Amino acid sequence: MIHPSAVIAAGARLHADVSVGPGAVVEDGAEIGPGCVIGPHAVIAAGVRLGARNRVHAHAVLGGPPQDIGFDPSAVGAVLIGDDNVFREGVTVNRPTRAGGATRIGSRCYLMNNCHVAHDCAVGDRVIIASGVALGGHVQVGDGAFLGGGAMVHQFCRIGALAMVGGLAGVAMDVLPYTMVAGNHARHYRLNLVGLRRAGVDAARLRVLGQAFRRLRERQPLTDLPATPEIEHLRAWLAAGPRRGVAAFIVRGEGGSE
Repeated sequence: MIHPSAVIAAGARLHADVSVGPGAVVEDGAEIGPGCVIGPHAVIAAGVRLGARNRVHAHAVLGGPPQDIGFDPSAVGAVLIGDDNVFREGVTVNRPTRAGGATRIGSRCYLMNNCHVAHDCAVGDRVIIASGVALGGHVQVGDGAFLGGGAMVHQFCRIGALAMVGGLAGVAMDVLPYTMVAGNHARHYRLNLVGLRRAGVDAARLRVLGQAFRRLRERQPLTDLPATPEIEHLRAWLAAGPRRGVAAFIVRGEGGSE
């Protein structure tokens, strides 16, 4: 299942049923799990560990060196990728800046064509990253988040679980879990109700989240709200603290609501 024109290094480890297309390169030290399909001219670099049933389309590059002028090329960190992900044409995922570090992508993610995940990022499970999105270094993306086409995320920002980032948004500060942001610079304007309902959050829990969103917008504490799973996650996320601050809110009268 390996095309004769593919270049597979002697030290690469591939499961017996892996498929590798024409012109693809798998470097020394890469590991590819069962059921993976590597498309034409894709590159799986040293330090990449692919789980099961990942599909890497043509010209994607996983584990390339970070775009950091201070990077030491001798430092080889890990790119750790879970199961059942799709990397469409031209996707790039960079390895970390330091030996012993890691860039991480969870399971069941869909990365559309020509998007970029920079060094030391941590992307959760079931994340969709649309065409042309770029994540700066050390960005964290929570489970179930959606990033619209062409969005740009500054290094060290956090995108919360089940958040939705609008297309072409410029994200320079953290995005709260369960919310929607848009614009440049991106601002919160409502809860991601569609994503929350798809995730099985019922009406009672949505009402509590609505209360939390209004309080956060008005800079009030969440201390006396019911301890639903979403509120507990939100409290823990806020307690972890942002490295670049939290994106502002669109207030009433500016076209947004909860």
